Amino acid sequence: MIRLERVTRTVTSGTERLTILDHVDLFVPAGQFVAVTGASGSGKSTLLSLVAGLDAPTSGEIYLAQQRITRMREDALADLRGSLLGFVFQSFHLIPSLTAYENVLVPLELAGQADPGDQATALIDAVGLRERSHHYPSQLSGGEQQRVAIARAFANRPSILLADEPTGNLDTANGRRVFDLLVSLNRDRGTTLVLVTHDSSLAAAADRRVVLSAGRVVSDDTPS
Repeated sequence: MIRLERVTRTVTSGTERLTILDHVDLFVPAGQFVAVTGASGSGKSTLLSLVAGLDAPTSGEIYLAQQRITRMREDALADLRGSLLGFVFQSFHLIPSLTAYENVLVPLELAGQADPGDQATALIDAVGLRERSHHYPSQLSGGEQQRVAIARAFANRPSILLADEPTGNLDTANGRRVFDLLVSLNRDRGTTLVLVTHDSSLAAAADRRVVLSAGRVVSDDTPS
């Protein structure tokens, strides 16, 4: 489902060339839940951005569903993202002028989905926010906003869900609720889940844990 082959990402800072990812090889089969951990600056978020096609590697190849995205034109890549990927960010990225329901509805309408209103309602129900569906983001708690973001991420029924520190801005109780929701969607829908997290207890619940350090994979194991 996801394959990285010798992927390197370098950037220029002043007169220096910084290596963010260094010859990373990684394969994630369909339906697997992988936790990516490592210290700040180890390359975790860059890895997700590359997999999502939001950034391009300096060298190496990336494949999603057996399609090589590193050679795709931007319009084809956008179409692939729209049909294959969901992305959950740490900072929610909800549209403040839209209600919870409308934040989920809009991507369904843009994608031309049949019965978008019914689908949006079902997704809001799935994340347990029926009673809060007509509230604006400013009227929702952080945990509720993140659950709306998860519902929105599932609007296109993605085969792959990428989550970048989705519990990072939440208290322990809300963080656990959001995490449990992501895991249940992975288990119930067979969605491939790649979760970046600093929380070792969350990572331990994954099918597999990948540890990055200085842009390299230093550990790749299955928790007992």
